Amino acid sequence: MIPQLKRINELSKKAREIGLTNAEKVEQQVLREDYLREIRGQVENTVTGLTVLDPLGNDVTPDKVRHEKAAKTI
Repeated sequence: MIPQLKRINELSKKAREIGLTNAEKVEQQVLREDYLREIRGQVENTVTGLTVLDPLGNDVTPDKVRHEKAAKTI
């Protein structure tokens, strides 16, 4: 689990209930950006780890994914 998710949820709840100070709004935005960066990294790792096969068993992985996979192994 992503550690900053708990704090993001706390700030979101507080924003709905009583509002946030300017400092808390900035903190919330930074935490959200970090969270999205983490999620995007996880998705990228998942996608670059895939191999696509056609019904005949031939590797038809897109070239872009192959290049990303090769770049990560170097």
